[in-house]
Amino acid sequence: METATGASTSSSSTTSSGVQPSDIDLANNAKLRAIVDVAAELGLSEDDIELYGKYKAKIAYDAIERILTDKNKVRGKLILVSAITPTKAGEGKTTTSVGLAQALRKSCKANGGKARKVSVALREPSMGPVFGQKGGGTGGGYSQLMPMDDINLHFNGDLHAIGAANNLLAALIDNHIHFGNALSIDQRAISFRRAMDMNDRSLRNLVQGLGGKANGIVRETGFDITAASEVMATLCLADSMANLRERLGNIVVAKSTAAAPITAKQVDAAAAMAIILKDAIKPNLVQTLDGTPAFVHGGPFANIAHGTSSVLSGLLALYTSDYVVTEAGFGADLGLEKFCDIVANLRPELAPDAVVLVATVKALKLHGGVSEADLATQDLSAIERGLCNLERHVANVQKFGVPAIVCINKFAGDSDEELSHLISLCKTKGIDAITADVWAKGGDGALELADLVVAQTAKPSKFAPLYKLDAPIKEKLATVASAIYGAASVEYSNEALKELKWLDKNGYGNLPVCVAKTQYSFSDDPTLLGAPSGFKLNIRQLRLSAGAGFVVAITGEIMTMPGLPKKPASVVMELRDDGKIARFY
Repeated sequence: METATGASTSSSSTTSSGVQPSDIDLANNAKLRAIVDVAAELGLSEDDIELYGKYKAKIAYDAIERILTDKNKVRGKLILVSAITPTKAGEGKTTTSVGLAQALRKSCKANGGKARKVSVALREPSMGPVFGQKGGGTGGGYSQLMPMDDINLHFNGDLHAIGAANNLLAALIDNHIHFGNALSIDQRAISFRRAMDMNDRSLRNLVQGLGGKANGIVRETGFDITAASEVMATLCLADSMANLRERLGNIVVAKSTAAAPITAKQVDAAAAMAIILKDAIKPNLVQTLDGTPAFVHGGPFANIAHGTSSVLSGLLALYTSDYVVTEAGFGADLGLEKFCDIVANLRPELAPDAVVLVATVKALKLHGGVSEADLATQDLSAIERGLCNLERHVANVQKFGVPAIVCINKFAGDSDEELSHLISLCKTKGIDAITADVWAKGGDGALELADLVVAQTAKPSKFAPLYKLDAPIKEKLATVASAIYGAASVEYSNEALKELKWLDKNGYGNLPVCVAKTQYSFSDDPTLLGAPSGFKLNIRQLRLSAGAGFVVAITGEIMTMPGLPKKPASVVMELRDDGKIARFY
């Protein structure tokens, strides 16, 4: 692969002991390009960026407005990366996204003629999963975002600003009630919750205001993780500062004693929240390990929120690049469906020109009935049994009018026989599939995949969302449940039905739907693996996210504030005396 300086190095290089370097070792030893040079590759001048050190920047607001209002701007091709139903360890979508972008940039230069501009647009990691079970969210091996440790930890302060804006609104609601409650807010019907960027199950359900009148009102409440908050989703779907301020004002925080919606605008919160977010709305520019430009901005969870990077970062990438790789979180039943039915439904410029569906041998063996403890053992018949999960996802992608290219992400423990068998099975099913080895080889490990993607994006797009924006909520949920999940019916709790009636009455009955569902199954039951069908999808709660512009349908036992596992990633982290991280996860 090429290093950032252009020198050639082996992407499968090892240490003197014969051991492959760890992600953090590669990150600590990376020779990064100055961010001004990365920006220049996309046609951005030094005046177009705001430096956060030598290797990080935000796009200046003047540049955002200039690029997005340019009538002569040319849109690049958008490649959306999604996956089959994952295992708990994840299937490497971010690593694949980074590796594919690197391969597209490298193959374009190697094909002769004019070099093409390539970028990747991804979400910011939440520190909850970083310190919890998942670890970092910047890819791995030779397909990482850089600087890896900064992006995983605080980055440019975006998630902290989102949490602060969220909690200012929560404080203003309580303050309004404390000083007379002129809006007649029903204290039992305050729906807006506080947020923090860390996993903490103890904060899911709380009683606040204890200790007397001076300490506020006594009521039940709780915290969501910042990535699941409405303010996060609102910022990620806003396309300008004015639009952000309007969306923030539209957030419904409570109901009045007459059951009327109470908004953030009514408690005079929108302007102050926008001020807190004035820098957070600007997309961040960084790079991959080999110097490919990367827009990293926003971080909504896909199993709770809509799971894609910000609209602004996607648009900027498309209008400064010839090819853009972006990612939708978790399986295609979650992130991809929401990208297509919410993001691209509202912003047609973000419709994907190609879809890459990431699959792994171990995930298919899991869906074929193999226990997690035995996934390292070769089992060709289990791959055959688990193929139904991949087939369902491929068929679902095609329902949006975009063919799926299947990328088998190679892991170190995969045998050549298993990989060949899976490729052969896909061929018999008429599925375009290819193996990529981007963790060990970076862009070199995805050159064939890049060629397939370029060929696919050259064809006219037939993209279409699954439902119309003006359809009723029940109709939208029924469509997603049957067409994407394979459910036979949708059942609503009494609480959800009551809320649905209120949404219809108050003008919110035709918003897009964002299903909060386990990522481990097509159903709302994480133990139903493979490709289950004929089940009931249970909607236990509907949450209005009027600022984001959708209704969240909470299914099964999904939580909006995760907990830590028995042995969190945080307990193995180590910091060197020189301030560099020695062990990250």
